[in-house]
Amino acid sequence: MHKISLIIFILGFACLSACKSKGENKKSHGNEMEIDSLLQKRFTRLLDYNIDSLAFPRSYSYKTGEIKKVSSRDWTSGFFVGNLWQIYAITGDEAYKERAEQWTPLIEREKDNGKTHDMGFKVFSSFGNGLKFNGSPYYEEVLIQSAKTLSTRFNDKIGSIRSWDFNKDIWQFPVIIDNMMNLELLFEATKLSGDSLYHEIAVKHAETTMKNHFRSDGSTWHVLDYDTISGQVRMKVTHQGIHDNSAWARGQGWAIYGYTMAYRYTKDQRFLNRAKATADFFINHKKLPEDGIPYWDFDDPNIPNVSRDVSAGAIVASACVELYGYTRNEAYINYSKKVVHSLKSIKYILPPENTIPFILDHSFGDWSKKSEMDEPIVYGDYYFLQTLLRLRVEK
Repeated sequence: MHKISLIIFILGFACLSACKSKGENKKSHGNEMEIDSLLQKRFTRLLDYNIDSLAFPRSYSYKTGEIKKVSSRDWTSGFFVGNLWQIYAITGDEAYKERAEQWTPLIEREKDNGKTHDMGFKVFSSFGNGLKFNGSPYYEEVLIQSAKTLSTRFNDKIGSIRSWDFNKDIWQFPVIIDNMMNLELLFEATKLSGDSLYHEIAVKHAETTMKNHFRSDGSTWHVLDYDTISGQVRMKVTHQGIHDNSAWARGQGWAIYGYTMAYRYTKDQRFLNRAKATADFFINHKKLPEDGIPYWDFDDPNIPNVSRDVSAGAIVASACVELYGYTRNEAYINYSKKVVHSLKSIKYILPPENTIPFILDHSFGDWSKKSEMDEPIVYGDYYFLQTLLRLRVEK
């Protein structure tokens, strides 16, 4: 049996007592071995979940006591598959690889779905990890076709990939900061196929977003709407934040991660500078709690009596490991280690008796719909696992 304690040894953590924010009572949550056992138990819960092409686990509702299950069309479908691949990489346990290989093909139908910009989230999180940890030409073919489909949403006049197709009575050509994450699929498709078009589209989208999406303090709006005739910005809103000018925590994470990743593929200093500016805004924010797990929106007027967002903290932690590799700025790697340290405590890890196929609690979904607020959500787990893997390499 492979033990998670190996990871902790490599990361050099001598203690995994929980980090608490100001005003909270501090108490021990058990020794390192107990936390290891708890994390291993959570991994097993994912393995126990039954395979069903219409039931990718997305989140868990405490109100209804039910797992929210989605089809491959949902933007979150690829994360559960990616979690299985990453747990295999962490533990070396072939059972997770076998289960990942069973789940992954259930996403394939999305490779021709041109009605969504979320191709990277769905296909790269699943097939991309499959290619990394399996190497099958089949995975390559699906990734390339998915990139080809995604590229059809690019508008040359605007210089961006269209995000959403809803609210057509309000928006002409909406582009969300989340869309930066889907560029990884395009960059990788050029490496796999030799076709430079995907790379060129990704660069142009990143340039347009960098020009228009950011405020002077380094933070970002969520949604920009462009005029389809002039190509100019029509409006700037933060659809899933507390208000239009707020710093929605997960949106800042998408920006930091997206531009760090764009720098990886291009070595364009502008992209690295953009990632650094937004990372600095985030990790140095006066309203960031001591344990590194942000409130769901930095501008919620009810802080500190509002929900945290584990997913935002995990996204930024993962990005900051890579950002540290390019800058050697200790503040970035320290933030990543702090977040992992916090998330391995029982304040955030789900208890062993909870049988749902998730690892972490306290992620935050969509304020605009008042849904998935302070619940286990699959992408929080995904970026937590990715951070563990990245820290193992960046020692």
